[in-house]
Amino acid sequence: MESKTLAAENVKRIALVAHDNKKKDLLEWAQFNRDLLSEHLIFSTGTTGALLERQLEIPVTKLQSGPLGGDQQIGAKIADGEIDFLIFFWDPLEPHPHDPDVKALLRIAVVWNVPIACNRASADFMVSSPLMASSYERHLPDYDGYRKRRIDGNPTGPVEEGGSPPL
Repeated sequence: MESKTLAAENVKRIALVAHDNKKKDLLEWAQFNRDLLSEHLIFSTGTTGALLERQLEIPVTKLQSGPLGGDQQIGAKIADGEIDFLIFFWDPLEPHPHDPDVKALLRIAVVWNVPIACNRASADFMVSSPLMASSYERHLPDYDGYRKRRIDGNPTGPVEEGGSPPL
């Protein structure tokens, strides 16, 4: 499959998400990295975003709470090329009523080649990378062939075409 690139500028658009049992970990991690995070644009699901904004005293774009659609909103922003990377402290030992949404969010991040950190160690490695302070060309699969595929004998492509990140 061919690929295209999407530039992540010096100011990154970072999604921060945490399950209830991991919010304390994310808040501690974010407080430790407050100065770095304050140089970037932060997006978060509702409750986590409110906690981050209050503790860090930096602006956070707050979406819906995860179970109310926030995970899907973050996923939509990834698909639209509006998120550069995802830090999602999820709880692997606790079942969640919105588990399908969580899996969909992680899947969409992989589909669009968005870096993902799922715990403090991977988040530390990600934000300490020299790439944090510079532009980065993220390679995206070129899904044009998929979008134009024949469906049910329709030679012109799918009935409904999805959007793609700006290239």
